[in-house]
Amino acid sequence: MAKKSMIARDVKRTKLNDRFQKRRDELTAVVSDPEVEYDDKWAAMLALQKLPRDSSKSRQRNRCALTGRPHGYYRKFGLGRIKLREVILKGQAPGVVKASW
Repeated sequence: MAKKSMIARDVKRTKLNDRFQKRRDELTAVVSDPEVEYDDKWAAMLALQKLPRDSSKSRQRNRCALTGRPHGYYRKFGLGRIKLREVILKGQAPGVVKASW
């Protein structure tokens, strides 16, 4: 089980990302647009830098939905490898069968 503080920090980052994503996308579009004046680009870059650092999507960490474990994470299921194995052995993961040959 991951530390509660690390899980809470990740939840906070997710909420910040949800709140600022639209603004961040607008500013990024201005910065990358070749038709925009240099001064407008500079102002957009400064505004982008003033947004909270944790509002960036890349600051989030993929974590197991059950335990919060950050390593061994499978995107398809949203679980860590240990809990994924338990779920598969119980037959609760659709379309997954234990290998046997």
